Amino acid sequence: MFRFTTIKDYHQALQSAATSCTDTVQQYLTVIRERASLNAFLEVFETEALQRAAALDQSRAAGKPMEPLHGVIVGIKDVICYQGHAVTASSRILAGYKAIYHATAIEKLLAAGAIIIGRQNCDEFAMGSSNENSAYGPVKNFIDTSRVPGGSSGGSAVAVQAGLCMVSLGSDTGGSVRQPADFCGIVGLKPTYGRVSRYGLIAYASSFDQIGILANTVADAAQVLEIIAGEDAFDSTVASLPVPSYSQATADHQIPGKIAYFRQALEHPSLDPAIQAAIYAFIGQLKHAGYQVDAIDFDWLDAIVPTYYVLTTAEASSNLSRYDGVRYGFRSDGEEHTLSDMYTQSRSKGFGKEVQRRILLGNFVLSAGYFDAYFTKAQQVRQLLANKTQEIFADYCCLLLPTVPAPAFRIGEKNTDPVEMFLGDIYTVFANLVGIPGISLPLFRHPNGLPFGLQLMTSHFDEVTLLKLSQQMMQLAKTSA
Repeated sequence: MFRFTTIKDYHQALQSAATSCTDTVQQYLTVIRERASLNAFLEVFETEALQRAAALDQSRAAGKPMEPLHGVIVGIKDVICYQGHAVTASSRILAGYKAIYHATAIEKLLAAGAIIIGRQNCDEFAMGSSNENSAYGPVKNFIDTSRVPGGSSGGSAVAVQAGLCMVSLGSDTGGSVRQPADFCGIVGLKPTYGRVSRYGLIAYASSFDQIGILANTVADAAQVLEIIAGEDAFDSTVASLPVPSYSQATADHQIPGKIAYFRQALEHPSLDPAIQAAIYAFIGQLKHAGYQVDAIDFDWLDAIVPTYYVLTTAEASSNLSRYDGVRYGFRSDGEEHTLSDMYTQSRSKGFGKEVQRRILLGNFVLSAGYFDAYFTKAQQVRQLLANKTQEIFADYCCLLLPTVPAPAFRIGEKNTDPVEMFLGDIYTVFANLVGIPGISLPLFRHPNGLPFGLQLMTSHFDEVTLLKLSQQMMQLAKTSA
């Protein structure tokens, strides 16, 4: 039976006829059925995936060269449009809606030979840190099904973790790829804002959202990023910079420069002592291996989460105003007497509680009496953080942080305290506020048996350094284990 390790090994198996795309898809479909209780997939494209696999097998048999992602089994978060397929953002408000076009990232995956096997469960409209906010029920962590997988890309993370697909595409607005990757013990990559087109990604907060990648290895994440990155005429915010060879970056063993970490981040009272100890020990290993790692002061850590939630809820309240029950999606079938009543009933019944909470918060911070006190002030803090980031990367090539303050918690544990849930994003939202790339690496194991990761960030559009260092650190952790 074929067992997936890396895309490179898979392609070698295909070329040697040790497996075929059809056999591989069949095996993944079997595992998906066996592990359906994890609730990672909302829909599996079984017939379509088998047809595409057969076509790829015929192409290979005819001697045609293999595309970079030939036969790679990919799952997509339920916020990315795949033409002719349902896309609901795991919300009742979009029940029955089918995408009328491909997201640019999907077009690029298909052109590179990938097989899209299904759409994956997530927090509703990507709003959440536990994947408990989906209209279709929570996703369960494969390592311990009593615990959350993280969010909002929880289904995408569990699908990779549990061997339901080779890689997944998720979205990261404040850590929604990196945090579930941490909880599930896999790699989670958020590219620079503007590195990957957002065309076809259902918007949560448009100046924060970025499509990201969940994978088993840094090399696989790099290979997928190389395919989906690049300019796009349909997205005015995407960069026109050339796409480097990210896959080659992972083979470079040269230390690129100095590394920094926020002293206040590792000394923060919310950080689990075991996570703190593991990261300090790993910093010691890095220094012993020849890396220069310096502690730097960062006095704005406690301002990051409030700034993030003021700005993202403001953008969400605007973006989600289009879901009104008129043009598409869910409409209340009650006895409304006015258009306003229909709007109110449709949105009250169609949106879940967490989405409603964020819409209301967004409307509040944008209201006439509070706009300057909240929204304007948050924009000023965001600019201050951007300036500070430029100063840091003038001296250092990389920033090292925890990904999360604690490992995966139990399902239902934090549902009654949204503030505590929000504070779990303390280490991830920084990258989204300033638009830099970030990655979570599965390096550690907590005394309770759960995995947790290390987060790296680099300067804008410097994914090459990010991936290079990530591969080096994975190797260092492996050799010292």
